[in-house]
Formats: sequence, structure tokens, C-alpha cells
Amino acid sequence: MANIRLIKRRIKSAKNIAQITKAMELVAASRMRRAQQAAVAGKAYAQKIYEMVLDLAPRVDALHHPLLAKPKTLTGSRLVIVIATNKGLCGGLNTNLFRFLGREYTDLGKSNYVVLGKKAAFFLSRMGSDRLVADFSQEIPFVRSVPAMTAMVSQEYIAGRYDGVDLVYNEFISALKQHPRKKTILPLTIEGVDASTHSRINASRHHDMLIEPDHQTVFAALLPHYLENQIRDAILQAEASEQSARMIAMRNATDNATGLMSDLTLVYNKARQEKITYEITDMVTARLGVEQ
Repeated sequence: MANIRLIKRRIKSAKNIAQITKAMELVAASRMRRAQQAAVAGKAYAQKIYEMVLDLAPRVDALHHPLLAKPKTLTGSRLVIVIATNKGLCGGLNTNLFRFLGREYTDLGKSNYVVLGKKAAFFLSRMGSDRLVADFSQEIPFVRSVPAMTAMVSQEYIAGRYDGVDLVYNEFISALKQHPRKKTILPLTIEGVDASTHSRINASRHHDMLIEPDHQTVFAALLPHYLENQIRDAILQAEASEQSARMIAMRNATDNATGLMSDLTLVYNKARQEKITYEITDMVTARLGVEQ
């Protein structure tokens, strides 16, 4: 016979877990809506400035813009900005991101890393990589670190220490879908651009655009905002992905706890009925023994 007291304790524990995960789901849903609005609002602007910079880059003199030119001496090392999360309980979001990072950079020791998120710092240290250049995980929210990170990235690239700078983060597609993405932000190149963006850029190059005062001046004014905008957009995308993944994970946890409660309640009722039946049988047996 099952221990009724133990089953009741397990039911109570499952109920408490369901209440906690339900509250966490509601909190994540509220944060997800705000993060989603920020990510969607900034994504169009970030994509447009990305296309404009790629379109104007071939029209200007690269010698006047060190961020345009590839390093004269290749070092074989890249600077990778990895944007993860500080906290867990968001399903397989970080795991999928780190698997993607391992596929894109098969030898983690050949690149240097700047991380946003304690999970990314822990992953790199566990993998034995000693190439962690900077950790901006302490600054909350992450967007506060954008100016300092932009300045550091620009200085390191202009100094010729890296062949390029990449962003690795979770792109927000919808509340149910987030995909790891790699985006090269330095040097400016059309390689790796999706087909639709590539076709729009090529179409614009067939037209002789009239820009005042001139391409050089417009590009010089636009370029300082490019890096900062791309990093900020990646952070907003990653934050929306985190809150969406956490909301779904907590919803699944609540459903699992509720299902466990139902199963344990059924077991409890069976055990209780078994105990009652046993007691009745014992009483009847004792009564028959007295009568005999």
C-alpha cells in the first residue's frame, strides 16, 4: 500500500511549483511584450542603416575610413561578441546558441571574445578558452554597455589586432521561434547578406543616386552610428528571445506540474480507497471472529 502521507506531500510540492512557475510565466510574458516592442521597433531601422552602409561603402574612398578596409596584415584571429543571458530557466536558448557558436568557430582558441551574459562567460571558461577579452555582464540592462563596447571594438579593429568583428546572438523571430545568428559587422562586406537584402542593394547600384552634399560626407556622418546601432539591435533581439523562451519554458513547467498533480491525485485516491477497503475488511473479519 502506498504511503498516503508521502503522496499528499508530493501533491503539495507539485502545487507549489505550479504556482511559482505560473507567476514566473506571467512576469516573463509582461517583460516579453516590452522587449518584443523594442526589438521590432529597432529592427527595421537597424536593417535599413545596415543596407545603406553596405550600399555606400563601395562608392567612397576606403583609405579615408579605416573601418572599411581589411587589415593589411591578417592575424588569423577574429573578435566575437557573444550575447547570451545572465539567468537560466529559458529552455534550450543558451544551449542552442553555444552549439551554433561551436559550429561556426570550430577552434574556439583562435578567436577572442567579448561577452554579454554570465552564461556565455561560464561556457567559454568551461571550454577552456582563455581568449575572453571583456565581460559586460554586470551592466544591467545590457544596452548601457553599447557605447563602451563600440569604442573598444573600433579601437581594437583599427589597431589591426583582428581580421574582423562578428556578432553571435539569438535573433527574435516570434514568441515561439528564436534562431542563433552570426553577423559580421567589421569589415563592411556584402558577404553573408541574405538574398533579399543582396538583391535590393544590387538594384540600388544600377541607379545613379544623387546625394547632397556628397557620398563621402554622408557616409562619414552615417558610419559612427552603424556599429553602435548593430550592437544595440543584437542586444534587443537577444533580450526579446530570452523573455520569450523563458515564458514558454515556464508555461511548460506549469503544465508538467499540473499533470503531475493530476497523476498523484489519482494515485492518492486509489491508495485511500485501498486503505478504507482494507480497514472495512479487517473490521468484518474481526466481527465474524467474535460471533464465531
